[in-house]
Amino acid sequence: PPSWDRAPRQLPGLLLVPCRAFSNNKIQVDLDESSGIAMMKFKSPPVNSLSLDFLTEFSISLEKLENDRACRGVIITSAIPKIFSSGLDIMEMCGKNVEHYGEFWRAVQEMWLRLYGSNMVTVAAVNGSSPAGGCLIALSCDYRIMAENPKFSIGLNEAQLGIVAPFWFKDTFVNVVGHRIAERSLQLGSLHPAPEALKLGLVDELVPEEKLLEKASAVMAQWLALPDHARQLTKSMMRKAVLDRLVAHREDDIKYFINFISKESIQKSLRMYMEMLKKKK
Repeated sequence: PPSWDRAPRQLPGLLLVPCRAFSNNKIQVDLDESSGIAMMKFKSPPVNSLSLDFLTEFSISLEKLENDRACRGVIITSAIPKIFSSGLDIMEMCGKNVEHYGEFWRAVQEMWLRLYGSNMVTVAAVNGSSPAGGCLIALSCDYRIMAENPKFSIGLNEAQLGIVAPFWFKDTFVNVVGHRIAERSLQLGSLHPAPEALKLGLVDELVPEEKLLEKASAVMAQWLALPDHARQLTKSMMRKAVLDRLVAHREDDIKYFINFISKESIQKSLRMYMEMLKKKK
């Protein structure tokens, strides 16, 4: 696990505030102890794909913050322009062995269980496109703010790749937008441009890109004005059934993923998709 380093940070007005940073290879985390707010920035070029390494770092970072008494909330955003996260890393799902698929899928589950079940206030500052697993990260937060740019889109587009969003992706989506919108969007593998995402309730608000973090901090302050225990118990009550469902079926879900992803037809779809991405470059 990465080590914390304690360094005071210079702020306007020459005030020194203890700010702890633990930067890994793929995620930068800064905790401002005076406000209790951490900033988590994805920095895994080119597109913040959710590789096994990335997912492991993400879970470790969340666990560290969760266990830190000074931390009450985390803002999740990207350090890479135009992309929040492109979702699961296709390289992890293509041409590997069964053990690897199992390890990878367990890491995806772990990331979601930690984020969706977090005691902290979680605000997604979506500053770029956010398909598939990137959308899941945003959906798992308490509040979603997206940059007001119609070129940025968000959605669970697995169906376009010939794969199926797992039941817990679906449950998370339904809990945000309702059954009908989720059903249509999942079947079509839709990616919704920011204005449409707002209309569907997939994101809570749009702001100009340069105001995104300022707005996320303001929203965070509003949520943190409440007593933690009341908010945490309410969050747990709202989310427990969905979390419990994956915990109860975790091994079956891994087996299902391994069987599904190992099929030659699925491997062929993924290879074709990777070829298409290479041509786009």
